[in-house]
Amino acid sequence: MTSNPRSDGERRRKAERRGRRAEGLALLLLRLKGYRLLVRGYRRPQGEVDLILRRRGLVIFVEVKSRAALDAAAHAILARQKRRISNAASLFLAERPEFAGLDTRFDAVLLSPGRWPRHVEDAWRESDRGFM
Repeated sequence: MTSNPRSDGERRRKAERRGRRAEGLALLLLRLKGYRLLVRGYRRPQGEVDLILRRRGLVIFVEVKSRAALDAAAHAILARQKRRISNAASLFLAERPEFAGLDTRFDAVLLSPGRWPRHVEDAWRESDRGFM
C-alpha cells in the first residue's frame, strides 16, 4: 500500500499546528507560574527543545507532549528523545555563556484534550534518563 504524498503533507502540517498549539498552552501555563521564556523551538541538528525558560537561578528545558491521554503523553518521551534534548541543552548553554553558572532542569508539560495540562518538574535527569 502506498501513501498519498498530498495527504502525508497535510497530516504533517496538521501535526505541526497541533504541536504549536500545545506549546502555546504549555507556555501560557508556565508563564502563569512565573517562568520567563528564553527560547521557543530551539532546533539544532544534534537535538531540539520545545521551550527553554528561566525561573530564578534555573534554566529549564521543557518537552511538550500532547496525546489522547496524559499517561500516553508521558510515555511518548523516549530515551532517544531525552538524549537529543540533553544534547540541544548542552549546545544552548555553550552558545549562551551568561547562563553558565545557573542550574538546569528538564521538565515536561503533558496535554490531553479535555484535561488540565500537567507540568512535571524535574521529569528526568541527564544522569539517569528515567522519567517521572
